[in-house]
Amino acid sequence: MLDIRRYDIYRKVPKDLTQPTTAGAVISILCVAFITFMIFNDILAYIFIDLRSEFFIDDPGREGKIDVQVNVSFPHMACDYIGVDIQDENGRHEVGFIDHTNKVPVGDGGCRFESRFEINKVPGNFHLSTHSATTQPDGYDMRHIIHSIKFGDDVSHKNLKGSFDPLANREAKESGLNTHEYILKIVPSVHEDYSGNILNSYQYTYGHKSYVTYHHSGKIIPAVWFKYELQPITLKQTEHRQSFYIFLTSICAVVGGTFTVAGIIDSTFFTISEMVKKQQMGKLT
Repeated sequence: MLDIRRYDIYRKVPKDLTQPTTAGAVISILCVAFITFMIFNDILAYIFIDLRSEFFIDDPGREGKIDVQVNVSFPHMACDYIGVDIQDENGRHEVGFIDHTNKVPVGDGGCRFESRFEINKVPGNFHLSTHSATTQPDGYDMRHIIHSIKFGDDVSHKNLKGSFDPLANREAKESGLNTHEYILKIVPSVHEDYSGNILNSYQYTYGHKSYVTYHHSGKIIPAVWFKYELQPITLKQTEHRQSFYIFLTSICAVVGGTFTVAGIIDSTFFTISEMVKKQQMGKLT
């Protein structure tokens, strides 16, 4: 009968032929502690997701269109007067856009204005004003609180670092007769998670100025303008998770490498100690 034990490459030494040492015990404890520490770090590297960024010249997303979300409160202007107008260099000029628009009365005669619409990927503007109202108010007060101005897909649930909504919670406290102008520089930003799902969003920076402007009738008719321009550079952020194969290989390398190095160190200490003993006994030749 074939004795399979003859193929054992891990031959065992009888326990009574081995000799434990204090140095070996210390090295073994340090070895186990080091392996535990390294395995813990490898597990963290496997669990957590790494985010890699790259820049390139492109304009991804839906062909020629960008979704916009606007959420602004006017504490001193009634909802009957507030509307959004959209203009761009393609010739679009839409006064009083009403689709996907919601006006909620707040406080004492104020209004919270919410709207979703599309803009073309060319320089342009959208502005909140009383231009589309059938009747104008007796007095104007365009002081406002910007709750949110977002472009593209919503990535707030991703907790990404970036300037996706820098105007959030900005309050304009200047004179109610002032026109406010926000200059937006928009950068396309693509986020791809480790499952391959893609979100096309946009980051932006802004500048602000306020001034008094007069209508052709001679009246002061203030507004809140958002003038935008797209940049030709796209930022892509890709989620990366370490593969299980690499994780397993790393664990094996840590365990095997640590035991090998520890064995070399232990063997060196043992050899030196034996030589010292023989020297003291006068048996070293």
